[in-house]
Amino acid sequence: MATRDDCLALVLLEEKKAKEAIEKLEKAYPNAAYYLKFATPIDLVVAAILSAQTRDEVVNAITPDLFRKYKTAMDYANAKPQELENLIRGVSFAGNKARNVISACKIIAEKYNGMVPDRMDELLDLPGIGRKTANTILINAYNKVEGIPVDTWVIKLSGRIGLSMGKKPDDIEQDLMRITDKKHWHNLAYVMKAHGKKICHSQVPLCSKCLIKALCPKNNVTKSL
Repeated sequence: MATRDDCLALVLLEEKKAKEAIEKLEKAYPNAAYYLKFATPIDLVVAAILSAQTRDEVVNAITPDLFRKYKTAMDYANAKPQELENLIRGVSFAGNKARNVISACKIIAEKYNGMVPDRMDELLDLPGIGRKTANTILINAYNKVEGIPVDTWVIKLSGRIGLSMGKKPDDIEQDLMRITDKKHWHNLAYVMKAHGKKICHSQVPLCSKCLIKALCPKNNVTKSL
């Protein structure tokens, strides 16, 4: 017997309805913005690397002291791995992330004269940085929009509300880029996160209070089961 999730996986919004849903969400969360605190591009690189599988609140609690101690790519490049790991021990996989931060910053210091690169291909060559993080850096450090950061909330809500049936972040990003006007790309991830935290909760979404419930496949499938 098909479960709700099985049924939902077979439902994809028509492109017109998908655009309508996104427009409604954008209007509902006009102040949605990137959630990690930073002052410089190198701050952003470090915070973004630390944020993988770690709550934003944890990263934002750690980074003020970190940013006071290390201000440039060379500062991080010269950091002692154990010392850096101790400073970030509240994040998951602190040892791996400390090594990635040091390695990435060595490349930035040596290859890019201490300046965080502003090209997708160059960012993807840095340790600890995938496409989601590269998009995040381009958007928030350089106001360059080449794609959509696909984080946990984007993955969950994209499937739930019928924007993508993809399972891999890159596939979901391509689906969202196809059905979304580019003017929304820079903020879509943060809008979806805001909606997820307020209404479309991970375990029990508040469908009765959702402004796009008339469009959402989850709401319609639930009614039919």
